[in-house]
Amino acid sequence: MKSNFFIAVFAAVFSIGLFSFPGGKEAKPLAGSDPAAAAGIVLTLEQADRLAQLPLRCMQQEFPNKPGETLAAPEDIGSPRGLHPAFYGCFDWHSAVHGHWLLVRLLKRFPGLKEAGPIRRKLAENIAPENILAEVRYFERSEETSFERTYGWAWLLKLAEELRGFDDPLARQLEGSLRPLTGLVARRLREFLPKLVYPVRVGEHANTAFGLAFAWDYAAAGGDMELKGLVEKRAREFFLSDRGCPLSWEPSGFDFFSPCLEEADLMRRVLPEREFAAWLRRFLPQLSDKKFQLAPGVVLDRKDGKLVHLDGLNFSRAWCLYGIASLKGYGHLRAVADAHLRRSLPAVTGGNYEGEHWLASFAVYALSCSSK
Repeated sequence: MKSNFFIAVFAAVFSIGLFSFPGGKEAKPLAGSDPAAAAGIVLTLEQADRLAQLPLRCMQQEFPNKPGETLAAPEDIGSPRGLHPAFYGCFDWHSAVHGHWLLVRLLKRFPGLKEAGPIRRKLAENIAPENILAEVRYFERSEETSFERTYGWAWLLKLAEELRGFDDPLARQLEGSLRPLTGLVARRLREFLPKLVYPVRVGEHANTAFGLAFAWDYAAAGGDMELKGLVEKRAREFFLSDRGCPLSWEPSGFDFFSPCLEEADLMRRVLPEREFAAWLRRFLPQLSDKKFQLAPGVVLDRKDGKLVHLDGLNFSRAWCLYGIASLKGYGHLRAVADAHLRRSLPAVTGGNYEGEHWLASFAVYALSCSSK
C-alpha cells in the first residue's frame, strides 16, 4: 500500500515538473470563445528539451527493431538501415517517421532548443535525397503496396505538412528531399481510398478515421484539392449516417486510438461547423452533457509493448477532445482532455523503450491541440 502511495505521489510531482499551467493558473479565455475551453497544459522550452531527447536518441538507433517487410525471395532480407536508410530507428518505420515530425515540430516551436544543433544535423543526415530515394524504391516493390498503410502514410504526410509550415532553410531542404516519398504516399492514398469498401474501426494502426484526418490536414495545408476532396467524399460515405457510437465499449486492451473519438475528430475537419454540431449530437450525444466524464486508460505494465498502448490512447483521446471542445457548448470537454494528458505524461520519459520510442510524439501532438 505504501509503495503504491509513493508511486502515485512521484507521478503527480513528475507530471507537474514536466508540464505546467501558464503562471500556475488557468489561462484567461479569448474574447468570443467558450470560457470552459480556455484552460490548458502548456509546454515550455525546458520540457521541450527533455522530450526532444527521446527521438534524438533513437532516430539513428537501429536495434531493437520490428520490421514490417514482405519477403518474396532470400535477397529481400536486409538490415533495417539497409532497407530504410531514412527511417530505420525508433523500433519501427512509423515511429521513426513521427519521431522526425516531433523534432521538426519542437524546432519550429522552440528555436532555442538545447540540442538544436544535433537535431538539425541528424535530420539532414536521415532525410537526405539518396536515403529518400532508397525508401521510394522499397515502397515500389510489388509486394509492398500496403506497407505502412495507412498509419505510417498518415505520419509521413504530417511530417511533410510540418516541414511546409516551417519557415527555415533546413525545412526547405528537407521538404524537397522528402518530396518523392510524399508524392508517392499521397498518390497511393488516392489509389487506395476508392477501393476501400468499409472503414476500419479499430483502436490501433489501421484506423481509417485517423489516417483520413491527417491526410486532410496535409491536403488542406498544401493545396492538394484532389486529395482533400477525396478525403471528404470518403469520410461522408463512411461515417455521415453513423448514430450512437458505443463509447462505453471502449477501450479495448491494446488501443491507442478511440474509434468513436477519432471518427468525430475527422468529421470535425470535413463538415461545416453547423453540420458537424448536428452530426455530433446524433453520434455522441453524451458529449454535450456538462457533467460528462470519461475515465483515462489504465496501464499496469509499461514494459509490455502492447499494454503501454493505453498511454497513447490517453493522448489521442485528449487531442480529439480538445478539437471538439472548440465547438460552442463543448468547452467542458477540455477538462476531460486535461485529465487524460495528466494521467500519462509521467510515462513519456519513464525509462521504458516500449513507450519512449513513440509516446513523446503523441504527447506533443495532444499538447499542440491543447494550445490551439
